[in-house]
Amino acid sequence: MSYDRARVVAESRATLARHARTFDLAGWFLPPERLDEAAVVYAFCRLVDDVIDLAAAPGDGLAEVQAIEDELAGTAAARPLIACYRDLLAGWGVPLQVAHELIAGVRADAGPVALPDDAALLRYCYRVAGTVGLMMCGVIGARDPLALPFALDLGIAMQMTNIARDVAEDAAHGRVYLPGTRLAAAGTSADELLAGSAERGAVAEVVLGLLATAERYYASAEAGMRFIPWRSRLAIVVASRVYRAIGLRLRRRGGDALAGRTVVPALEKAAWTAVAVLGFVRGAVWPRREAHASGLHRFIADLPGADAGAPGPRARGARVLELVRDGL
Repeated sequence: MSYDRARVVAESRATLARHARTFDLAGWFLPPERLDEAAVVYAFCRLVDDVIDLAAAPGDGLAEVQAIEDELAGTAAARPLIACYRDLLAGWGVPLQVAHELIAGVRADAGPVALPDDAALLRYCYRVAGTVGLMMCGVIGARDPLALPFALDLGIAMQMTNIARDVAEDAAHGRVYLPGTRLAAAGTSADELLAGSAERGAVAEVVLGLLATAERYYASAEAGMRFIPWRSRLAIVVASRVYRAIGLRLRRRGGDALAGRTVVPALEKAAWTAVAVLGFVRGAVWPRREAHASGLHRFIADLPGADAGAPGPRARGARVLELVRDGL
């Protein structure tokens, strides 16, 4: 080990506390050694995200992302954070491809963004957030392969919540993550959203639909909590409940994401934390045992950690009626 791990952890903990209030709250329920590793994962993901978002020009951000990939691959000397992160992945048995999928998702943010359909949306959510769920399985010691699809679902649900909340902010940066097919069905488009001429009711309709989809993934993730070791489970339940509250609050506003950023007040976060504790106790007494719903992964079946039973491209043609019935 050619880096000071204690220093990397301390700097990562500071980054977590400064930027991730929801996860810092959940961290109160993690054992100290697990929180240290979660902080390193967060700091790495934050680094990848920031080199794109804070770049003076898109080309600069892409060059920085390539440098990170070179350090991960071992073709360039790794800075301490990346070396520590890489060692953690290896220790957990998490394939390095997961990190490269995350980077692929963030790289897509460098230029104008317009997702054409639900398949593109789900693959994007997998890359920028589902991958983090896989990494967190390593952090908390959820080693059963059956846990991985559920972990993906929690990351995907959280990212859909982010997208619904940040519609206006993303559009101001030339990014539209609401699928074009959904916007068209509501009578608007990505171009109108970028131009500031999209009808608010139409955008709200799409946001509400996306939040309903997110709820399916949150519900699936709850069924997977049984795979998480006891000492870490409450932290993940708290993070899920508190983040989910953003979408619930936005739904109470009629899905009007253009009215301003939705924030969950501290008192409400405390209430949802209490609900999470009750859910944790209830899950201990009456654990949910259902299998993962493979249809949730039909657009990501080829990616690491996804449900192997999800239908691939050839199977989809024979299941059109079922897919239409289920929706994304």
